[in-house]
Amino acid sequence: MLHLYDTAAQEVRPLAMRDAGSISIYLCGPTVYGPPHIGHGRATLVYDILCRYLEWTGLTVRLVSNITDIDDKIIERAHRESRPWGEIATKCENIWFDAMGRLGVQRPNDVPHATEYVDSMVAMIGELVAKDSAYTTDDGVYLSIEKVPDYGLLAHQNIDDMLAGGGDRVVFGADQKRHPADFVLWKFSKPGEPAWPSPWGQGRPGWHSECVVMSLDLLGEGFDLHCGGADLRFPHHENERAQAVALGKKFANHWMHNGFVVDIEGEKMSKSLGNVNNLLDLLEQYDARAYRLLLLQTHYRSPVRVGKENLDASVSALSGLDGFVARSAANSGGVADPEVLAKFQIAMNNDLDTPAATALIFDSVRQANVAIDDNQTDVVIALRSAILEMTSALGLFLNESQEIDAEISAKAVALDAARTAKDFSAADALRDELQSLGYVVETTKEGTRVRRG
Repeated sequence: MLHLYDTAAQEVRPLAMRDAGSISIYLCGPTVYGPPHIGHGRATLVYDILCRYLEWTGLTVRLVSNITDIDDKIIERAHRESRPWGEIATKCENIWFDAMGRLGVQRPNDVPHATEYVDSMVAMIGELVAKDSAYTTDDGVYLSIEKVPDYGLLAHQNIDDMLAGGGDRVVFGADQKRHPADFVLWKFSKPGEPAWPSPWGQGRPGWHSECVVMSLDLLGEGFDLHCGGADLRFPHHENERAQAVALGKKFANHWMHNGFVVDIEGEKMSKSLGNVNNLLDLLEQYDARAYRLLLLQTHYRSPVRVGKENLDASVSALSGLDGFVARSAANSGGVADPEVLAKFQIAMNNDLDTPAATALIFDSVRQANVAIDDNQTDVVIALRSAILEMTSALGLFLNESQEIDAEISAKAVALDAARTAKDFSAADALRDELQSLGYVVETTKEGTRVRRG
């Protein structure tokens, strides 16, 4: 059984399933007002790896991830650029899913949009007002956190500390709030802003309400796992949970948060801080698999720096993996080594320990390469199958075939001919030439084998 760190419990514990054989997951999706950055890429890759692994173990996964398509930042950009806010949201959403596709991230089973759930949010806010858990001020409707006895469960801090470090979003609002941490559920609209009708006046929902109604509607009460970046723990996730508690509903059973991508100084990357590396630029410059591999080699809860040095190292490591499956192509099929797969599951079930799982993959490749050299065909087949099983479970798909240009193949044939003629000087020159062009040259009983390095 998979054990994951639960932010609420502050410990690694079993990921219990409400319904046997299936798991329900809610992942907070993007606010679509600009291009995705590499921090977004990390979050989506972490949970893509999680879902792929769960599916590999035989579970049915239902992943819901929302699109925030109405928000202050979208409206601010629309005003700044004199463009319709809906046009910005639609374009940025398309860019988002194009980038996720290039990253190899599977599309969620459900992608609800905030604008589709406004009526549901109005109804939920009405329930909170009726329970005296929410109240109206001159600028909107607010949730009273004093009606939520365990407010702060996810933050594990006192209210003052939480307010001081509440992520990128502004926590403080109108002077009429009963408590500084009370947060807006419904914002009254200003002239020229998008607005929907409500019993309290024209306006739009606050950011924290959409995920509550979406997750409960699509996954139901007591769904298995709620995910997101560590910056969402407070205020966003805490405030989601507070609304569900105030409604008397059972919310997520387990909370999972991934660590930040940080810059050279160790500062979290975000659009708001202005130290963002555009994910689209990374995808233009590198094999998308390199970013996945880099993240696999870092535990999901740890911060990670992303730069040229470690991306280049990941590209080199990928080349070795691709080279192995190409080199061992004649040994395809067969049953995967059960001991290797058992070790893989032990690592992954231990709080998604992808660094250990990745180390196991590279160790298996080393063993398989030795077995190829020693003509241990059965060992090669079993290890190769296990390696492809593990990389597939992580969404790291290797290039099993490498087409070689006819000119390069001709040089390999000429090298064999030179060796047969005992013209070792010519053979060495051809080998050096092939290696200088970036190819690995292997001498086998069947002749010279060339593959990309």
